[in-house]
Amino acid sequence: MYAYSHKCLKILRGRTRVFVRKARRWLTGRRFFSRAALGAVLLAVVPFAAAGTASATSTTAAASSALDPNAPPSTRPAAGPERAAIAANSRPASGKNPSAGPQFKKSGSTWRVIAPEVVLRNTATDPDGDKVDVTFEVWTVDADGKPKDRVKLTDSNPYGVLVSPYVASGKPAQAEVDYGRLKPGVTYMFHTNAFDGSLYETEWSPWATFRIEPYMSFPEPQASSTIDQTTQTPETFTRTDPGPSLPTLRANGTIAEQPTKKRSCGAPDAQGHRLCIELSLPSKKRSLTPRRPGVAAAVPKAELIPWCEDKASGADYMTRSDACMKSVGSGKLIFTDTDPEKPALGYANFEFEQRIKAYPTKTESGSDFAEFDQQILIKPTYIDPQLEDVKMDWKVASSCDDECIQTPPKWTDDNGTDTGGSAYWVTQTSSQYDRRWGTVLTKWVGSGKKQIDLGWDVTATVGAGGNPATANFGTSGDTRVRELAPRCDTIVKGTAPGCTLPYFHPTFTVDTNLYPAAGAYYWLMQERLPDHAGAHRWDSLLHYLGPDTTAKGPDGKPWTRAKSQAIICPDSWQKHPADSSVGTTDCDEYAMASTHESGGFPGGVNQVSGGDKCAQYFTDKMTSGNSAFGIFADTRTATRGPSGNERCGRSAINSAQNQGAFHKLPVKSWRLLDDDGYFVSMPGYEHCKGADTTCAWRKIG
Repeated sequence: MYAYSHKCLKILRGRTRVFVRKARRWLTGRRFFSRAALGAVLLAVVPFAAAGTASATSTTAAASSALDPNAPPSTRPAAGPERAAIAANSRPASGKNPSAGPQFKKSGSTWRVIAPEVVLRNTATDPDGDKVDVTFEVWTVDADGKPKDRVKLTDSNPYGVLVSPYVASGKPAQAEVDYGRLKPGVTYMFHTNAFDGSLYETEWSPWATFRIEPYMSFPEPQASSTIDQTTQTPETFTRTDPGPSLPTLRANGTIAEQPTKKRSCGAPDAQGHRLCIELSLPSKKRSLTPRRPGVAAAVPKAELIPWCEDKASGADYMTRSDACMKSVGSGKLIFTDTDPEKPALGYANFEFEQRIKAYPTKTESGSDFAEFDQQILIKPTYIDPQLEDVKMDWKVASSCDDECIQTPPKWTDDNGTDTGGSAYWVTQTSSQYDRRWGTVLTKWVGSGKKQIDLGWDVTATVGAGGNPATANFGTSGDTRVRELAPRCDTIVKGTAPGCTLPYFHPTFTVDTNLYPAAGAYYWLMQERLPDHAGAHRWDSLLHYLGPDTTAKGPDGKPWTRAKSQAIICPDSWQKHPADSSVGTTDCDEYAMASTHESGGFPGGVNQVSGGDKCAQYFTDKMTSGNSAFGIFADTRTATRGPSGNERCGRSAINSAQNQGAFHKLPVKSWRLLDDDGYFVSMPGYEHCKGADTTCAWRKIG
C-alpha cells in the first residue's frame, strides 16, 4: 500500500513540474500577470493540504517568508477559496482605518498596545450586504519603516494569518493574537483584506503600525542600594491651640482666629506695682543663635532634638517621634504701676521654644516603660536693670492621670549643667543673657493604648516686686486634631511599650534599586486608582490594619491581612503566562492587604466582591530597549485592559520582589496601630508623568 502511494506521489510531482514549465512559458509574455498571480495558479494546483512531509513544510515556510506584502489578497486565501463563477456578486472592501489595541490609543502615528494579546481591528463593507470576515496580516518593520518579514500568527492555516469571524457589513471585525506570537518592544505593521464568502477585495487596507509597550519598564534588580527606606524629613505643621495670647493660624500662615488675651497680669502688690507678661508671634527671620549663612548651628548638649537647633524660628516642625516648636512666641515682661498713665518701671524680652520627644522603643528610651520627654528653651534678649532679677517656672499639665510618672522640670544651661529649680537670671552679670533649658520626663505605666493631651504655661517673677504673672502657652491641640498629643501603647508586637506622635504621617520608601518590579507596580497603582492611596503628591494616605482593629469577619474574629488577601488573591487565581526570565511570580495586590484601603477590607472605601474586580496586570520580558522587563495589562478578564476606575489592583509580580519590597516597613519604630496613616514613595519612578507613555526606572544613587 505504501509503495503504491509513493509511486502515485512521484507521478503527481512529475506532472506538476511539467505543468509549471508550460505555465511559466505561457505567462511570460503577458505583462498583466505578476509573479504573485503565478503563485496563485500554482497554489491552486499544489494544495497546502499536501504539506505533511518535511520537504513540503520547508517549501511552505520559504514561500511564506518571500511573499510580496503588497500582492493581491487572493494570493493568500486564508479565509477560503474564491468562487469567481458567481458573476453577480460584488467584491467587499476593507476600512481605511485599521487599529490595534487594547486600548486602541495612538502615540503619534503608532498604536500603543498595553498587552501581548494584541487585538487587531478593522471595519469592512460589502455592496451586496453580505456578511464579511477580515484577514489580518502582521509584518515586522525595517529601518526605513517598510514591511520586512511576515509574522506567523497562527498554525491554523498555511499563511499564518488571522481571520475574524463573519460580521455584518459595516460592523467592526477583529482577531486576537495569542500570547507569545508578538514581542513587546518591537514595532510591527499590519494590513487587512475582506472576504464575503466568495470574493476577496482586490487591494489591502492601508498599513497601520503598532507596538506592545508596557506601562512601566525596569531592569534586573541592582546588586546593592544606598536607599534608606525609613528616614523621615521633618515637616512643618500648624498648631491648632497656641493659647489665648497668640492668633490661631491656617496651614497657609494666614490668621484664622485672633488672640483673645494678649496680656496676662498678676495682682498688684502692696506698693501698687504689677507684673504683666505679653506674648506675640516670633519673627520668622529671628534666630536664637545668630550664625553665618550656610553654617550649621552648633548643637548644645542640652538640646533634646539635635536637628531642631538649625531650623528657622517662626514655624513648627515634626517627625513621627519629634516635635520642634519654634513658633511658641516672643514674651515681654512689663513691670508697671497700677496707674496706666504712668510709664513702665521696667521690662524684659524673651524668646521661647518647646520640644517633644517620643521614644518608640526601649532602644531609644532605655526604659521598660513607655516614655516621652518635653523641653522648653528660654532665651532673654533684654532685661532692664530696674527688674533686678527674673525667675521663670514652666508647668506641664497632662491628661495622663495616675497612669503617668512625671518629673519636675530640670533646668540646665547649654552645656547641660544644672542651674537650679527654675530658670533664673540676675541683671548686670555676665550670664544675664544665657539660655536656659527646662526638661520634663514622663513615663506611661498603663496598658493597651492611650493618647495623652498636654498643656503648658510659664509663670514669671521679678526681684523688683509685683505678684507672679502667668502666660498660657496653649495645649497639644484641638481635640479633633491633637497634633502634639503623644500616644503610648503596649500593643505593638515584638517590642517593649513605647510612644509616638501619631499626627505625623511617615513615608515608607520602597527600595526601587532592589525591588524595581514592585516599585513600578505600586507607582502605577498610585497613579491610576481613583483614590491614589499612598501617594504623597495626591495627599492620599494608606491606613495600617493593626492588631487593635475593630473590624471583624463573618466568624466574629478581628479582621486580618490574610482575610483581605484571600478575597483579592484567592487560591483559585491563575497567573498570566510570562517569559521564564521573570521567575516565579506571586499575586500582589494594591492597596496592600495590610491596609484599610485593600479591596478586601470590609466596609473600606475600596471594598470589592473579589479580585476579578481589580485592575489586572502582570510582569513580562521586554525584547528591545534598555529595560529587561515591563508591567503589562492582563486582558483575560477585562479585554480592553484596566479602565482606571477600578478600586484595587492585582498583578503577577516576581515573588522575591513582592515579598521583599515591604519587609522593612518599620511597624515597631513607627508604632503603627490600626488606622494609622502613612505614605509610600517610589524614588526610581518619581519622575514619571502619567501612564499614557512608558515610564522607565531610574537608578537612585
